[in-house]
Amino acid sequence: GVTGYIGAGRADQARELVQGSGSPMGRVLAAALDVADHDRETLETVIVHQTDEEVRDLSRYLQALATVGNIAPLLGLLGTVLGMIKAFMVIQEMGGKVNSAVLAGGIWEAMMTTALGLAVALPAMVAHGYLVGRVDRFEAQLQDGAVRFIAALGRRS
Repeated sequence: GVTGYIGAGRADQARELVQGSGSPMGRVLAAALDVADHDRETLETVIVHQTDEEVRDLSRYLQALATVGNIAPLLGLLGTVLGMIKAFMVIQEMGGKVNSAVLAGGIWEAMMTTALGLAVALPAMVAHGYLVGRVDRFEAQLQDGAVRFIAALGRRS
């Protein structure tokens, strides 16, 4: 792999390997190879910057998913309130003589919007939690790969 090529002093083969991969790890290591001859601080800065960029790219839709998960119950609550307002308006229009069938329409609307809001929010929040965990694990893998790369640079012939 890349660390083997680096350890053996074969930076050109390492560069070909990482540039051909098209993966986030490949892009991090390609950026690191570009500054491999600089001081360690520069190398680490470039690796941290590129890793952050890759994590940002992987996380780009997570905020939207979280927003959907957070707003859906509020929209359901809004529908509940509007449905109950409708039910009370019917009671007022009928002069207090409640027709349960007409009243049920407003209550049904209220309960349906609550259910729909929760039906959207629950899977969105589960998916968000799962994807955040995946991004976190991937970030740890990128950092681990970068540490192994730096160690291989220190061992090169």
